[in-house]
Amino acid sequence: MNALARRSLVAACATALAAATALAATPAAGAAPSCGLTWGSTVRATSPALLWTGKVTGARAGQHACYDRLVFDVARGRGTFGYAVRYVDAITGPGSGRPVAVTGGARIQVTIGAPSTLGPTTTDFPGWRTLRQLKHVGGFEGYTDFGLGVRARLPMRAFVITDADGGRRLVVDVAHQW
Repeated sequence: MNALARRSLVAACATALAAATALAATPAAGAAPSCGLTWGSTVRATSPALLWTGKVTGARAGQHACYDRLVFDVARGRGTFGYAVRYVDAITGPGSGRPVAVTGGARIQVTIGAPSTLGPTTTDFPGWRTLRQLKHVGGFEGYTDFGLGVRARLPMRAFVITDADGGRRLVVDVAHQW
């Protein structure tokens, strides 16, 4: 084989190999993203005695590639913002301890160390991968409780964002899978 033919063959092989590698590296349409989440499903909380004077003003939800997200908006206030986000066997009403039914294969109780301006509400999430239902359960002695029904006990995380105006947002993410 002469040098020109050998160079042409090597170039053709290199082009074919590069195309095959690029094709293998491209996810197929509809393929699940590689999330690599390491959150776990244990309690996420600050000290239980932390209270904030700003009021819970809203709750909203969003869908992401690897998780569903809830955001609780809390107005500017004083004190130290506290929360507890945990899987429970049953959602319970604050003060009374009575069970509150929520739709889903597992339940997460969200307790925010701030009073609320919200009345009793229920939000359903039809067609969502993880979230099923959110209920504002009520408030007691400066704390506000929500019950979240999810598809199953899945990894979750919770964290707080401080807004430019001094308000807070409690963010709760629940993964789509382990």
